[in-house]
Amino acid sequence: MAEKQKTVAILTGGGDVPGLNPALKTLVHRAMENGYRVIGVRRGWNGLLECNPDDPGSQAENIVHLDRQAVRTVDRTGGTFLHTSRTNPAKVGATEIPEFLRDAGYDPTAKNRRDFTPHILSVLEKLGIHALIPIGGDDTLSYAERLHREGFPVVAIPKTMDNDVFGTDYCIGFSTAVTRSVNFIHNLRTSAGSHERIAVVELFGRNSGETSLISAYLSGVDRALISEVPFDMERLARLLTEDKRSNPSNYAMVTISEGSSMIGGQIVEYGQEDAYGHKKLGGIGMVVSEAIKRLTGSHIIYQQLSYLMRSGAPDSLDLMVAFNYANMAMDLVAEGMSGRMVALQGGTYTHIPISTIMQGQKRVDVTELYDTGAYRPKVRHVLGKPMFLY
Repeated sequence: MAEKQKTVAILTGGGDVPGLNPALKTLVHRAMENGYRVIGVRRGWNGLLECNPDDPGSQAENIVHLDRQAVRTVDRTGGTFLHTSRTNPAKVGATEIPEFLRDAGYDPTAKNRRDFTPHILSVLEKLGIHALIPIGGDDTLSYAERLHREGFPVVAIPKTMDNDVFGTDYCIGFSTAVTRSVNFIHNLRTSAGSHERIAVVELFGRNSGETSLISAYLSGVDRALISEVPFDMERLARLLTEDKRSNPSNYAMVTISEGSSMIGGQIVEYGQEDAYGHKKLGGIGMVVSEAIKRLTGSHIIYQQLSYLMRSGAPDSLDLMVAFNYANMAMDLVAEGMSGRMVALQGGTYTHIPISTIMQGQKRVDVTELYDTGAYRPKVRHVLGKPMFLY
């Protein structure tokens, strides 16, 4: 009797980044070369939560069969054609419980949050999935690590434009985010100089300030505020006033991570928490802009780059890493390995236990790379450091 064809499932979770579609295309091609059947899970973990494997309509809504034709051109664009979500099946809100599960006897009033991992495992079994490849940041992959502990075969691929997944030097999406930021910052100089203003550029970066630090370093802005170091507003205003005065074009620029905070203050959050306990960030740049205007009298340009950082097609580095991570992931699946995450360490492709992401936090090396008094990058000694410095 011929051996039953094995099936590998792929999903993308969390924020979209350039490089996801190229990774998906490579995974499909390699999987099919190795004789696997491939399915894509729509909308990240939410696709598995919402999937009723006994209902063909539900399957069609949440699961898509993938082949070479389905992914033929997807690598030319950014984002993820599978779509994404921030659903965490281990913490499902009462209003998020699918109707068919309520009908099956789940009581949404019993608890505000429920762990639907048994349902996820049941769906994977009924769909005949032999291995799962999730692509995501530390939130998405933390649930992948949960499935690994439950005994399900998982091989993870790290992506996030914040580049803050612990255990790897690089995550898909970071290079393009920095490239976009540097380009927009340089473009903004014309308006800042023409109107003789101070430009405040707010960048994504909840816990790690690397996008602000590296973008400021590469674009040569005057000051950079990062998530790791609370700042003194009056000192910042004085420094920017000096920068503006010493510039022949009479303008100054500062980048700021969305997760930055003033000394003694809090980060700017709004909205309800997502399933991983995070509220939306954004607006610290506006707070800083208003304070700078009040303290200096200078007119301000406030620009949130936010989703523009993660939009559009990937740059060449993200293409390279996306292709290579995908090939590595399928190699691991074909070898029967699980509970691993592909990674870059010291400039070399490798793979590590997925549990590594739970063992620490990846943050800017403030002592080595940042001047806490001047609020600017301090990159002097790079010997022995990874390409993106930490």
